[in-house]
Amino acid sequence: MENTLFERFDWTVDAADAGERIDKFITLQGEEWSRSQIQAWIKEGRVSVGGETVKSNYKVSRDDEVTLRVPPPRELAIQPENIPLDILYEDADVVVVNKPRGLVVHPAPGHYTGTLVNALLHHCKDLSGINGVLRPGIVHRIDKDTSGLLVVAKNDRAHVGLAEQLKEHTVNRKYVAIVHGVIPHEMGTIDAPIGRDPKNRQQMAVVFENSKPAVTHFVVLERFKDYTLVECKLETGRTHQIRVHMKYIEHPLAGDPKYGPKKTLEIDGQALHAKTLGFTHPRTGEYLEFDAPLPQEMVSVLEWLRLQ
Repeated sequence: MENTLFERFDWTVDAADAGERIDKFITLQGEEWSRSQIQAWIKEGRVSVGGETVKSNYKVSRDDEVTLRVPPPRELAIQPENIPLDILYEDADVVVVNKPRGLVVHPAPGHYTGTLVNALLHHCKDLSGINGVLRPGIVHRIDKDTSGLLVVAKNDRAHVGLAEQLKEHTVNRKYVAIVHGVIPHEMGTIDAPIGRDPKNRQQMAVVFENSKPAVTHFVVLERFKDYTLVECKLETGRTHQIRVHMKYIEHPLAGDPKYGPKKTLEIDGQALHAKTLGFTHPRTGEYLEFDAPLPQEMVSVLEWLRLQ
């Protein structure tokens, strides 16, 4: 393999994944890579098991040590793409978008096309340049399989203003999630710092060294036999915050491939929706707040749970 900078990912295969093809196994690890991209990396010799490169049809065994070396992102011109967008609000400074589940927010290894940024460049031409060519306009992000609301900056002034509100924790962000288990109390606050998991560098965890403060408030909306519907309000905005915090209190999100149990609801990715977004307009000073209805997949799951 060429001598270059790369990001290293390591996994140990557990019993539940034994027998899977290695390309599918890596896809199931919850990163935002397509299976075709993983297969290309395998052909390039970027995937090894116990230090030996393998082919895509290799079937993993329990306790296999799998390593992937991801090349650095290419700095390239991002092309506008005519991808439909659900826009709730737009003016000369900001765009508020209801992102569907499965759409990656910005280009990254394995997803240089087909992202929200590609769609926005086609729709509005101008986006702020503060985050560079791969993430124009992106002030905050939500995970690929999380649906819901994002605000995007169309110029640098708007970007700075929105980023300051995020830093000061004045943006109102509420999420709806389906979690495992029945939460007995009506509400709660999880105040637990989040950092890289020292046992798995590809995951975040509640850790008390090399971490940042993280606070999530939650309210129970509805209880089912084995699950609970909650509304989570973010006070801080750490990577995977709700997913990590709910796992920490032993109520992981249903369908979460990274932080949840393997036996879960029939849902493609974590049952998490960014429902409410409120912020002060960076130019006018007016407070704006938006709500996005639950995606049909979550609605269907909730209807099924009510019949159990």
